[in-house]
Amino acid sequence: MIDQIRPTELADWFARNPNARPVVLDVREPWELQTASVAPMGFTLATIPMNEIPARVSELDPGQRIACLCHHGARSQRVAAFLAQNGFDEVANIAGGIDAWSAQHDPSVPRY
Repeated sequence: MIDQIRPTELADWFARNPNARPVVLDVREPWELQTASVAPMGFTLATIPMNEIPARVSELDPGQRIACLCHHGARSQRVAAFLAQNGFDEVANIAGGIDAWSAQHDPSVPRY
């Protein structure tokens, strides 16, 4: 089962395994990243559009703790499930996506 975490819970989720490098994997399209993006604070930000994940999965380390992000949480949930099925043990979905990030965690992130 994929962990569902709110943006406000992200730091605590990453802290559960301090030995794993924390990564937020933003799976939105380039135009969405230009519209609104998160600032990497305490984690590495990786950006790979959802449809490119299968071809680019080798860019990710299964030893990382990866929280997937999209606009509202549906695409990132699918990516998290794909990663879990392909040997990634510590994967979560950021519930509500960047929209929730803006509403609950950082109102400076534009909503769209």
